[in-house]
Amino acid sequence: MQQYRSRPFSVRRARAPAVALLAALCAGFALATPGAAAQQAGATTQRSATVAPAAGAPAADPRAAIARRLEVGVDAVRPSVLPGIWEVARGGEVLYVSGEGRYALSGEIYEVDSGRNLTEQRRTEVRGVALRALSDADTIIFGPKNARYTVTVFTDIDCPYCRRMHSEIAEYNRLGVRVRYAFYPRSGPGSEAWKKAEAVWCAPNRQEALTRAKAGGVVPPRACPGAPVAKTYELGQELGIRGTPGVFTERGDYLSGYLPPDRLLERLKQLDAATGGKG
Repeated sequence: MQQYRSRPFSVRRARAPAVALLAALCAGFALATPGAAAQQAGATTQRSATVAPAAGAPAADPRAAIARRLEVGVDAVRPSVLPGIWEVARGGEVLYVSGEGRYALSGEIYEVDSGRNLTEQRRTEVRGVALRALSDADTIIFGPKNARYTVTVFTDIDCPYCRRMHSEIAEYNRLGVRVRYAFYPRSGPGSEAWKKAEAVWCAPNRQEALTRAKAGGVVPPRACPGAPVAKTYELGQELGIRGTPGVFTERGDYLSGYLPPDRLLERLKQLDAATGGKG
């Protein structure tokens, strides 16, 4: 099971979002304690005097150091809207760190005048990049390619609401919603749900096999090279899925769980209107 877990930055959001994220990222960080305040202050003063750049010299770019410390790519690190604080984004998570990557903060940043949640906006952008990198060839698709909307749905064959959603797949398609199913067996590698996902993927007709399995029918067990269950399961963890079905727009909006066809369409239209149709 270990080989399918995400790297330290990628929190298992379903367990304990902020706590798990900070625990994973701050392991090894020398966080100051109240009893060490004086010692820390002295050390900070001495360090500042030692490394302070010459007058007029440009400040060093800390992105490479932050990326190394948090085990992410340099392109995942960028300045936040808060002076002196850097943003680190990967999968469905956004974290804020100090200039030397020593202190980390998990939370939401809002723009006061507009009320926009800038952190969630950034999560959406990063999720969108990850979802666009997920090939159609690693999903099971219901609906025409030219549908008005496409959603990616991380699904567990045994999940009751996943089954309910699939029982209405024809109506989603009729309303102009194309569904890309990606497997996310919640109980993890080696579970019955995982084996069912592999059996469906390896069946001669994947759409028919998925429909049968979600209706409670039996799909003969089989394995085949290149089954993407492990890949999509890990991606789901990185995206921070909190349950199934996990529904995402092409842009990266996380719609969380099951919505009936008409309500899903309404939600997609609302998001379109809010973003000028850039969905």
